[in-house]
Amino acid sequence: MNDSEGIVSVESRFEVPETLDRLAETVTGLGLYIFARIDHAAGAREAGMTLRPTQLLIFGNPKGGTPLMQDRQIASVDLPMKALTWEDQGGKI
Repeated sequence: MNDSEGIVSVESRFEVPETLDRLAETVTGLGLYIFARIDHAAGAREAGMTLRPTQLLIFGNPKGGTPLMQDRQIASVDLPMKALTWEDQGGKI
């Protein structure tokens, strides 16, 4: 699903961790690097709060991203790439 802000949402049949594991495997298989994986729900628990499963994967490749930023440095705001996986109120991933 595409929304008006340019974000693409795709429903997954897997739970949040497995969805991100599968994406990470695909990303590294394409020669990209995983820079970070952030578990926002775990952070919320550490702060004494609750959040449905929510994880962010940050990935890319400096060989591809650097030329884009050299040409147009403002591209840095979108790089590296990010993928957010979350469980919505209805339990959909």
